[in-house]
Amino acid sequence: MKKKNLLQRAIIIAIVTLLGFYIVIGPRRRPTVRDFAWSGIKATLAENIHLGLDLKGGTHLVMRVKTDEVLKNLTLSDASAIDKGIKDGGLPAKEARPEISGGNYRIVVEATDAARLNEIQESSKKSLGSDLSSWTSSVSGNNVIWTLPASAQALLAEQATDQAQRIIESRLDAVGVAEPLVQRHGAQTSHQILVQMPGIHDPERVKQLLKAESKLELVHVVSPPSPQSAQTYSTEEEARASLGGTVPTNRRVLPYAERNEPTTAGQPATDETQKQKKWVVVESPAVVDGNELRSAAAVQAQGGGDAYQISFALKPTGAQKFGAWTGANINEYMGVVLNDEVKSIAYIKSQINDQGEISGRFTKQSAEDLALTLRSGALPAPIEYQEERTVGPSLGADSIRSGVRASLFGLIFVVVFMLFYYRGAGVNAVIALMLNMILMLAGLIVFQATLTLPGIAGIILTIGMAVDSNVLIFERIREELRTGKTIPSAVEQGFARAFVTIIDTHVTTIISSLFLFVFGTGPLRGFAVTLVLGLLINLFSAVYVSRTIFMWELSRKRKLESLSI
Repeated sequence: MKKKNLLQRAIIIAIVTLLGFYIVIGPRRRPTVRDFAWSGIKATLAENIHLGLDLKGGTHLVMRVKTDEVLKNLTLSDASAIDKGIKDGGLPAKEARPEISGGNYRIVVEATDAARLNEIQESSKKSLGSDLSSWTSSVSGNNVIWTLPASAQALLAEQATDQAQRIIESRLDAVGVAEPLVQRHGAQTSHQILVQMPGIHDPERVKQLLKAESKLELVHVVSPPSPQSAQTYSTEEEARASLGGTVPTNRRVLPYAERNEPTTAGQPATDETQKQKKWVVVESPAVVDGNELRSAAAVQAQGGGDAYQISFALKPTGAQKFGAWTGANINEYMGVVLNDEVKSIAYIKSQINDQGEISGRFTKQSAEDLALTLRSGALPAPIEYQEERTVGPSLGADSIRSGVRASLFGLIFVVVFMLFYYRGAGVNAVIALMLNMILMLAGLIVFQATLTLPGIAGIILTIGMAVDSNVLIFERIREELRTGKTIPSAVEQGFARAFVTIIDTHVTTIISSLFLFVFGTGPLRGFAVTLVLGLLINLFSAVYVSRTIFMWELSRKRKLESLSI
C-alpha cells in the first residue's frame, strides 16, 4: 500500500515538474530542436515572461481628467433640454439660463407668469429625465433654480474619471500595447490616471490616441429645404447674426470645412483643393451621438488612391431614433459633426436607418486612428498630461542583471547552508526549493502576471520562506528523534506537527499580501503577486515534495538505523 501511495505521489510530482518546465521554457507554437538550445530558451523566456516598465523600459505617463468640463457640458445640455421642453409645452417662461462660475453650476428658468411656476417646474423635471437625480430645485420669486450640489459634482467627476480609465484601457488594447498598466493615481479628488507602457520608447502616437476626442454627432443643419446646397456663412459673426446676434440654447454655430473633390481620381486633397472654412447653424441637442455607435472602420474613399473615410454603423436604439428623424425630415440637411466641427453635410432624400460615412480626405493612418477612438468611445472630458518619463531599455537590463544576481547569490548561500547544516536532508530541501522557483515562474506565465523589480524582491523573500518551512520540518524531526522515537515515526510526527505552523505562517502572510495587491500601487502589487504565488507553491514543494522524498528514502530499507539530518 505504501509503495502504491509513493508511486502515485511520484507520478504527480513528475507531471507537475514537467508541465512547469514546459510552461517556462516551451514555445507557444510547435516546438523545434533549436527552441531547446540555450539561445532558444533565452528567447522563449523573454517571450513568455512579461516584464514591467522598470525591467523592460518604456513610458510612464500621469494624466488628469478635466472633470469640470463634464459638469459644464451637463449644465449646458440640460439647460437646452429644459428650454426645449418649455417651448414645446407652450409655457410662459424666458429661455433657460445656465450659470457657471467658481465651481457653481445652476440653471435658472424665469417665468413670465408666476401662477404657472409649478407647471414650469414639472416640465423641467421631465426634460431632465435621467439627470434629474443630480439636480436640486428651488423657487425664488419668479425663478425656478436648478442647482448641482457638491455631492453630485463629486459623484459625476468620479464617474467620468472611471469611464476615462476604461476608455484608455480599450484604446491601448486596440493599438497593441503589450501589458500596459492603467490605474488611478494620487488622491481620489485629483482625478489622475497612471499609464505605464513597457517597451514603448516613442510614445507620441499613443499619446495622441489616448487624449484624442472622438465626439461624434449627427445633427440637423438649419437651412431652407433645397436640394442645391445647405445654408452656410462666410464668418462666425455672420452665422450669429442670422440668429439675431445671440445663439439660443437650442442652436449651435459650428465650423464647416467644405472641400472640393480632387481633380484627378485617387488624388488626395491638398490645401489648394480645400475651400475656405465656412460656418453653419445646427440644432441642439444632436439627433444621435457617439454613445449610439456600434462600429467604425477606415475604408478607402471612392475613386481609390490614398484618400480614406470612416464608415460607421449605429446600435439598434440609435438606428431607430435616426430612422424616425430622417423619415420625418426628408428634403432637409443633416450634418456629421466630429469634435465640434462639421465634417460633411448630406441632403436627406429618403429615410436612413443605421449607417453613414465621415468624409474628409483622411490618410490611412489618420482614418484608422479616428475609427479606433470612435470604437472605444468618446472620452467624457478632455485629459491633460501632467508627467511623462521614459525608462531606457539599458536601465531595465541593468535592473534584471542586478535582480538575477541577487536571487542567485541568495539561492547559492541558502543551498550551501542547508547542505552544511542538515547534510543529506539538505538535498531534500534544495530539490524542493528548485521546484518552487520553476513553478513560481510557471505561475507568473499562466496568470499573465507582469514581473517587476519589486516582484524579484518577492521571489527572493519566497526563497527565505521556503527554506524556513524546511527548517521547521527538520527541527521537528530532530526533536522527535531526541525523544527516542524510530526514524519513520519521527519523520511522520515531524511533518504532522510542523504542518500546522507552516499553514499558519503562510496564511497570515498571504492575507497581508492580498491587501497589498488590492490597495497597493504598481510596485507593491508586483511584490504581492510573486509573494502570494511563491507561498502557495511552497505548500506543495516544501510539504508534499519533501515528504515524498523522505518516504522514498525510508522505503529503500526495511529498518533505517540513521538519518542524515
